[in-house]
Amino acid sequence: MTKALSQQVSDNKNKGRVLYVGNCYYHNWYLSRELRKLGWVADTLDTDSNEEWQMYYHGQDFKFRYGGIKNALSNLLFYFKALRRYDIFHFYGVHGLTMLPQFSNRFSWLLPKNWDARLLKKLNKKIVYGLTGCLDGVSQSSFAAWGDEPICNMCRWRDVPSVCSDERNLAWGKIRNELADYIILGGGNRVDYNDVPHAHEVPELGCLDPNIWSPDILIPANYRLPFSEDTIKIYHSVGHFESRTDVMERQNIKSTHIIIPVVERLKAEGYKVELIFFHDVPNIKVRYYQAQADIVVDMLTYGFFGANVREALMLGKPSVCYLRPEWLESMRAEVPDYVDELPVISATPQTVYEVLKDLIEHPEKRLEIGRRSREFAVKWHSAEAAARRFDKIYTELLQPGASHSSERSLSAAKEVRLES
Repeated sequence: MTKALSQQVSDNKNKGRVLYVGNCYYHNWYLSRELRKLGWVADTLDTDSNEEWQMYYHGQDFKFRYGGIKNALSNLLFYFKALRRYDIFHFYGVHGLTMLPQFSNRFSWLLPKNWDARLLKKLNKKIVYGLTGCLDGVSQSSFAAWGDEPICNMCRWRDVPSVCSDERNLAWGKIRNELADYIILGGGNRVDYNDVPHAHEVPELGCLDPNIWSPDILIPANYRLPFSEDTIKIYHSVGHFESRTDVMERQNIKSTHIIIPVVERLKAEGYKVELIFFHDVPNIKVRYYQAQADIVVDMLTYGFFGANVREALMLGKPSVCYLRPEWLESMRAEVPDYVDELPVISATPQTVYEVLKDLIEHPEKRLEIGRRSREFAVKWHSAEAAARRFDKIYTELLQPGASHSSERSLSAAKEVRLES
């Protein structure tokens, strides 16, 4: 820790002190920078031992190293210093309520599960947790029950109980709900352990830097796509494509197997379109391809969207993705304006052909939706908007005897809307 940062942490004039444990893509990084402007001590800690995931991260204040007793002791020392330095510990990632995962695994015979988070709890530190996808606190059976056709049928992990199963998912949800003071959802899905009063819709967590994802970014020559200006470019991408795609069926939850035939059909009918498909490209670089797209299409069965569509919205691109009505209504209870203003075009495997055809044939419609998409993203998904929202959430958490009911969360959300 630098001297300047040490002085900042010990400054009693700050609003509070939060440590982001684990990367939430690049979201925690940009959120923490903006919170500092509002008077918070806000630092990020990278606990990831998987170097492949570094392509999604844009920076960190601290990073754990692994391998050898020296690194293990250094990480442990950081943990104990953090107990004194921070008031709020904001975690992210399924099975991720731990600061010392490898240390805990090595001494699992001696230490209780999630001992480090349990110690935070005993010391009256506040724990915030950001939800990760469909297997986070929801059984596979419950998730598969959404809609007329089981969503899980397309998932690579449906028959891999070490990754996703009723027992595993629910056991994690129980621990998560016991430890976290505030749980952040993202897109409805209120069943099982997600249907609790201290779980809240906070779409601002998925924040971006509007300058990095700007519609006016300059495209380096080596990233220029080899298509004419009048070619309609339909963008689709999948992170970790191979591991998330069923080897036998060649299908995945991102709907790649649905989107490719639809674009081929449009081409066969004479439309001048091309599918731009990328996977496993660092997001700081893939934005150059996103910026050249005319339409972005994402998951058509899942029911909501993630980082790919949020990036497309910030770049001012019309985006197509299935929006599950039940989830939107669930979100409406806490963030009604978000749902009402959402410019994403909902489509299913049965309707996506007509939706894409309509956008291809009406360039003025694409421009208008793109304009609204950028405005929406700046309002709801900019790092500045996220900092305003979390300034309220964290301040409320630190109040003596604070109750984290959904009513209080809704009140805080409304205050942010009025101020912004």
